[in-house]
Amino acid sequence: MTAPVRTQGSIETPASPQPRGSEELIRAEEPVLAHNYHPLPVVVARAEGTWVEDVEGRRYLDMLAGYSALNFGHRHPALIEAAHRQLDRLTLTSRAFHNDRLAEFAERLAALTGQDMVLPMNTGAEAVESGVKVARKWAYDVKGVPADRATIVVAADNFHGRTTTIVSFSTDETARAGFGPFTPGFRVVPYNDLAALEAAVDETTAAVLIEPIQGEAGVIIPDDGYLAGVRELTRREGCLFVADEIQSGLGRTGGTLAVEHESVVPDVVLLGKALGGGIVPVSAVVGRREVLGVLHPGEHGSTFGGNPLAAAVGTAVVELLETGEFQRRAAELGVILRDGLAGLVGKGVVGFRSRGLWAGVDIDPALGTGREISERLMREGVLAKDTHGSTIRLAPPLTITGEELEGALGALEKVLGQRS
Repeated sequence: MTAPVRTQGSIETPASPQPRGSEELIRAEEPVLAHNYHPLPVVVARAEGTWVEDVEGRRYLDMLAGYSALNFGHRHPALIEAAHRQLDRLTLTSRAFHNDRLAEFAERLAALTGQDMVLPMNTGAEAVESGVKVARKWAYDVKGVPADRATIVVAADNFHGRTTTIVSFSTDETARAGFGPFTPGFRVVPYNDLAALEAAVDETTAAVLIEPIQGEAGVIIPDDGYLAGVRELTRREGCLFVADEIQSGLGRTGGTLAVEHESVVPDVVLLGKALGGGIVPVSAVVGRREVLGVLHPGEHGSTFGGNPLAAAVGTAVVELLETGEFQRRAAELGVILRDGLAGLVGKGVVGFRSRGLWAGVDIDPALGTGREISERLMREGVLAKDTHGSTIRLAPPLTITGEELEGALGALEKVLGQRS
């Protein structure tokens, strides 16, 4: 606490410190924050809708949307209102007691996703960890797999989070190196390869856990029929299909869930990011009653999971999606995104993959790394983020307008014409 300034016989309140600029704030982080991120050199201070503003007042179009956590834009009025209303009433009880917001949240989320039950958690990684535990418990209690023998089949180049169990089945050495020993019980097969998947499944298999679209890998979209094939295979072999829709779900691809593009209903769906509306961390495991029903009191939990504030915001998010407006916007504006990127192929873009308002764009390495391209876009007033090599990801809020989207594509075209 700052001491008051004493002057000749009186005490005056000190003047407020001068606000620090972007460069000073970035330098101030260096000695006190763990270096587990390498952010773009922009310091955001305010935001509204699809736009953010830095501490100097420069405005940027947000083409990342918090890796899909901000599907409804920054500070969506309905979500802010729901949060304010709940803040004035009740924020946390723990699950030691019931609260008056949780039942509606679970009812509406289950109905939206076509499932029976909801296990509320907080972060995406918690949802994945919970999904792993549920799948193993189901394998022992229902399928009859011998104790401690359950296996889960996953895809190479996956990204499901960064806890020790999850990085145990990552193929990204940056995420794995230095964090062993690793958790056993996972089999890794190539993504988009049904034959390899079938060969890996046996009587010990509890579940197949995949992303319907691999986000961190560069928005990798599987062949038509792959997801339906996974569903048919898991049903035939008597194991669960667990779909990680933490980035791909809740409107991003033009459907409520990405699996809907193949009319597939998994046994378990993992949700997060957009479920909290960019306000609070909210995640959930949603699934069939006979799967989530294997959990009993004391076997799994979370102090903050299902808290009243999270449930209130989550219910408001579900209410937005129930109208279908955001799914339609993603599908319709996704055409503008796709066509705009197609027009840049051969002009600095060597390839891209897109579905709805989500794209992975491969830039000619001769023009720079994905990081360098993202920095140049930032200087043009557009925020995006690189992934591997010279690939950048585009995932704007679903509230973006066609004009704003075309502006971002124009900025990308301009950047591609620049040389480092």
